[in-house]
Amino acid sequence: MAFLARGTWRGYQPKPQDSEDAVHDACGVCGIYAPGERVARATFFALYALQHRGQESAGIAISDGVKLHCHKDMGLLSQIFTEDILAKLPGYLSVGHTRYSTTGSSVVYNAQPLLTPSSLGEFALAHNGNLVNVAELREKLPDSLIPTSNSDSDVIARLISSAFEGDIEERVARVMQQCIGAFSIVLATERQLFGFRDPWGVRPLCIGKYGSGWMFASESCALATVGAEFIREVEPGEIVVIDDAGVHTRTVITPHKAAHCVFEYIYFSRPDTVYAGRELYLARYQMGKELAKEAPSDADVVMGVPDSATAAAIGYADESGIPYIEGLMKNRYIGRTFIHPDQEMRTQGVKLKFNPLIANLKGRRVVLIDDSIVRGTTTRQLVALLRRSGAEQVHVRITCPPMRHPCFLGVDVATYDQLIAANMSVPQIRETIDADSLVFLSEGGLVRATARDRNDLCMGCFTGVYPPGIDEKLEGLVRRPIEA
Repeated sequence: MAFLARGTWRGYQPKPQDSEDAVHDACGVCGIYAPGERVARATFFALYALQHRGQESAGIAISDGVKLHCHKDMGLLSQIFTEDILAKLPGYLSVGHTRYSTTGSSVVYNAQPLLTPSSLGEFALAHNGNLVNVAELREKLPDSLIPTSNSDSDVIARLISSAFEGDIEERVARVMQQCIGAFSIVLATERQLFGFRDPWGVRPLCIGKYGSGWMFASESCALATVGAEFIREVEPGEIVVIDDAGVHTRTVITPHKAAHCVFEYIYFSRPDTVYAGRELYLARYQMGKELAKEAPSDADVVMGVPDSATAAAIGYADESGIPYIEGLMKNRYIGRTFIHPDQEMRTQGVKLKFNPLIANLKGRRVVLIDDSIVRGTTTRQLVALLRRSGAEQVHVRITCPPMRHPCFLGVDVATYDQLIAANMSVPQIRETIDADSLVFLSEGGLVRATARDRNDLCMGCFTGVYPPGIDEKLEGLVRRPIEA
């Protein structure tokens, strides 16, 4: 079976692809409210725990109760913030952001938090996600407030700013009813901290107790990093407000129901993050067990692509009885620099990131577990590397179904013409990557591993069907694959 797929939604501008064959999330956000404390350092370390969600730019905005101060730039947190810079960010209320762009150019102008003036004073906004109706929303803005950037985050901020009545909470509630797509947002005024999430709950956002104060973060691992106690997730469609009067919440009523991104389970969130009451390491371990049930292999050893597929590889090994080994050592600092390899080094491909453990591979039939195949280039290089290292056979197992569709909700997934599974059948992909066998986890197996109801998950990148309320906005604008 072959798939013919061309075209993208005209309102979506995918980030130009580099040579890396991977799936990236848009960003990570956090915020702290702790009267009497200086929170810049804690905000920095919380963002550090979220660095995997975005490595292009980062920023922190701090309020001392009178004025917001902000520092942001391109690069990694360690490249942007020094002790001197953190010392110049005094205050007890913060918003932090680390970014990987999906819409909006990767330039410092689009780095967040965004400081935006309003009739009620200035506020700082940090956004994780992507809107699908941003063109319509732009038309609602006064001419004087239309953003010069192509960032949907800027549109959200200016919509909140341009409202002519109501306090910030009322304005946020009104804007939430207009926005269609994914948005987990932390917003700070001079004296209040807000956390709010789209009605579908596509992107994660949780709340924790930070000493005598409170904290928001994209993932619970960021709370644990700074000693905050995880309390719960911010519910889809919920606004949580924290100020000197305490904490109060409200729910923005919409007809939409939860549709959490399944890739948070597969790849995005750290394995020590708790999501919907389940530590994600356990979900990934179970994906490996489900794969072993669905796709057993006559092999000698099981290995995972570090680090995202390690838990799944251990699950596959435990279920199959085939020994688990480490077959690749990862250079964890490659990719954490803005000094890019030249073309000659680029041709060496995956060797920049992984070195093989030849003693574990030579003469063995290997099951290689990975979390996804996007364009196929990295998988092909990995299989070739294992063969050069002496592996007799390489059987590839993937912990999700084939990715045949782009994502429009804050994930940097390639366009149809770049997605290998949108243009090839599984046997054709197997031949392209030169594997002895290739099996993707079924939708049912993936859902079982998450321990969630299928109807609570967004699996549009596999099925081409996006959450109700979002899918209708894409209808007629997305050319879905057609079986030939």
